[in-house]
Amino acid sequence: MLFDTHTHLDSAAFDEDREAVIQRAVDQGITRMINIGFNRETIPTTMQLAEKYDFIYAAVGWHPVDAIAMKEEDLEWIASLTAHRKVVAIGEIGLDYHWDTSPKEIQHKVFRQQIQLAKELNLPIVIHNRDAHEDVLRILKEEKASEVGGVMHSFSGSWETAKQCLHMGFHISFGGPITFKNAKQPKEVLTQVPLDRLLLETDAPYLTPHPFRGKRNESSYVKYVAEQAAALKGLSLEEISEITTRNGLERFGI
Repeated sequence: MLFDTHTHLDSAAFDEDREAVIQRAVDQGITRMINIGFNRETIPTTMQLAEKYDFIYAAVGWHPVDAIAMKEEDLEWIASLTAHRKVVAIGEIGLDYHWDTSPKEIQHKVFRQQIQLAKELNLPIVIHNRDAHEDVLRILKEEKASEVGGVMHSFSGSWETAKQCLHMGFHISFGGPITFKNAKQPKEVLTQVPLDRLLLETDAPYLTPHPFRGKRNESSYVKYVAEQAAALKGLSLEEISEITTRNGLERFGI
């Protein structure tokens, strides 16, 4: 019983075999998945998946890479979609200083707007943070994001950063990188995250875990993430699966 809390099954990478990919996940014991709609193209396809499959839920938001393209009506659109019973979070939202596509000040504005929206709607937020730890933490604190909490997706920060996120009521989610040999920091952080705040994800088709690194990721591979998390925590695969699935159900109100 596993929960892939962050996936992109609507990606073009799955156009040739999407149903087979989803069936493989089911066959591997993945009982829930959250697909992420993060811009004008992926929000509708995410909603289609959530409506087609009972076990797929949706998060909708505006990715920082695309922040420059967001209009006021897009924010209103996201708000309207949260009335759907399968929409369980606002996300992925945040800051991305790696890809130089949206100016920082625009990313900050769009991030703040969506935190405010999540607070109005009382929904958790899913945070994308790439090379922007300091500003992400500052904005979360200034916008009082602790009122709703959420998930630090594909966490790559230090334990000091993780502690601040935990203090604000966030869960910490880990994916394929914890299976990499040289991923010292994520492994160290995972060992210190309290069990009741731990989530697992794939971010498929990205961040493929060992032994498939370099190939397309898919939701069934969350099993390899769970195996590594179990080893790091000194638990069985069954124990880590049960704990992280329960955490996901509670965090997203499923």
